[in-house]
Amino acid sequence: MAYSDKVIEHYNNPRNVGSFAKDEPGVGTGVVGAPECGDVMKLQLKISDTGVIEDARFKTFGCGSAIASSSYVTELVKGKHIDEAMAIKNTVIVKELNLPPVKIHCSVLAEDAIKAAITDWRKRKGDDVAADEHPAKSKEA
Repeated sequence: MAYSDKVIEHYNNPRNVGSFAKDEPGVGTGVVGAPECGDVMKLQLKISDTGVIEDARFKTFGCGSAIASSSYVTELVKGKHIDEAMAIKNTVIVKELNLPPVKIHCSVLAEDAIKAAITDWRKRKGDDVAADEHPAKSKEA
C-alpha cells in the first residue's frame, strides 16, 4: 500500500507529540482505540475559558496513518473554537491526507478523539450539558 506524501511527512515529522501535565488547567483528554487494528490515540487539548483551543498534544500507538491523522488533527484544531472543532468530520482528514480506504478508520479515531477531549474538558469544568442542548445554542426566540 502506498502512503501519500502528506502521510509520510506527518509520520516522519509528527507535530505536537507529547502530553500536558495531568493537573494542568484547561486541558481535556480523549483516549480512543480501535481493537480490530490495535490503534490507540490520546489527544489532549488545552482550551481557554472562552472555548478556544490554544494548544494540542497527542500520543498514538498504531500505524503510519494513525500517527499522521493524530499529528494533522493537532494542527487543524489549534485556534478553533470548540464548536468548530466538534464539527470536524473524518472526511476532512481523509481528504487532506489522501488516506486509502483501508485506513479510513484512522481518521474516524481522530474525529472521535477530538470529541472525547472536548467532552472531557467540559466535564472537568463542570459543564456536562450536551453540546446540542447547551443553553447558548438554544434556538428559542
